[in-house]
Amino acid sequence: MFWYDGILHENNSINISITSPSLLYGATVFSTMRLYQGSLNHPLTQWPAHCSRINSSIKVFGWSEPDWSDLKKGAQILGQNYPILRLTIFPEGQSLITGRNLPLDLDIIQQKGIKGFVAKDQIYQRALGDHKTGNYLGPWLAKSQGYREAILINRLGQWLETSSGNLWGYCNGTFYTPPLDGDVLPGIARNYLLSCLQANKINYQEIVWDLALINKLEMIGYSNSVVEIVPFETIVSDGQVLTFEPQHPAYSLLRQYYQY
Repeated sequence: MFWYDGILHENNSINISITSPSLLYGATVFSTMRLYQGSLNHPLTQWPAHCSRINSSIKVFGWSEPDWSDLKKGAQILGQNYPILRLTIFPEGQSLITGRNLPLDLDIIQQKGIKGFVAKDQIYQRALGDHKTGNYLGPWLAKSQGYREAILINRLGQWLETSSGNLWGYCNGTFYTPPLDGDVLPGIARNYLLSCLQANKINYQEIVWDLALINKLEMIGYSNSVVEIVPFETIVSDGQVLTFEPQHPAYSLLRQYYQY
């Protein structure tokens, strides 16, 4: 089932014009959220943050706002059946909400880590990097290369983010994450974790990830609103295999902020 333009549908298709910019150019903005304890009001669900990020992009693009009360109603209805919701907004203000389940192996990858690769080719980059638009062809192509995640880079070779989340590293008592410079999405989980680190006076830096920093890092993981924080076990870069400890103690420092 899904929610579209104020109506609950119990099938898998919608009617959309062949001239729609959403179909022709991927002209949508979206946010994917995880409902904790099935509630939009749970602080870890961060419903206001997801709506705020969507609204920020809508204002930049000059699009029509959705009916926010209708969007919330649809999310509440679908949230009774799915722990993960994707909120999609079209240029004319229509909203589409779809649901899915948590990854079946989420507990496993959180403990054992995943394999990733550095996506050197520029075809893998996201369009409009600081907005979450429907044009996700680059990251989708990157994730089709046989790895769980791809690490996207800029033209200088600096690491930016993964195909579905924000990067985290740790060494010598400090957490590191790439800065928001127009190429990195302001992830909801990223912002949440940074606020927790700041509130608890834990050292962190928003800093460019060049090779000098990467080679110092004791752990590398990624965050998003669905998986929270997941470690990399190995990362392939230019034929070199970087290995990391997926149970590094630093992960416990981040995971404590998701206890509920």
